[in-house]
Amino acid sequence: MSRFAAGVVLITAVEGDPDDGGPVDDVGMTATAFMSVSLDPPLVLISLRREARMRDVLDEQPLWAVSLLSQSQRHIAGRFAIPGRISDRLMFADIPHRRGPISGAALVGGALATLECRTHEVVEAGDHILYVGTVLDVALPSPEGPPLLHFRGRYQSLG
Repeated sequence: MSRFAAGVVLITAVEGDPDDGGPVDDVGMTATAFMSVSLDPPLVLISLRREARMRDVLDEQPLWAVSLLSQSQRHIAGRFAIPGRISDRLMFADIPHRRGPISGAALVGGALATLECRTHEVVEAGDHILYVGTVLDVALPSPEGPPLLHFRGRYQSLG
């Protein structure tokens, strides 16, 4: 499957419930297993390894976001691809972002597009879990840039 070129996204969510008074943390994860499923209704899909920390978050938090990264955002993809992190809070500190009005999740500034989603269905698939999300909101912060791609185990650019 490393021969299949895929776009790179950052999946984000808020961990914890601010209404509970407990700790709240931003969580992010780089992914290439993202796709559009349906236009009517608007549905997208992300595929997460069973042991991914984001899976634990999305099992508790139905709202999440996706930022489609541009070629110039390779450093963001690399940062959030590091496995075994305990907290992501400091990882967002120097990344331009805004809070999604619906999900509260971090939406990366300068991304080709951002989507806010609510989990519609969860499907177990081998060593991965598929999260199908209803798209609740879309923005195009920087729609004209070239996409960041992943091919043969490396980040690539078009051309």
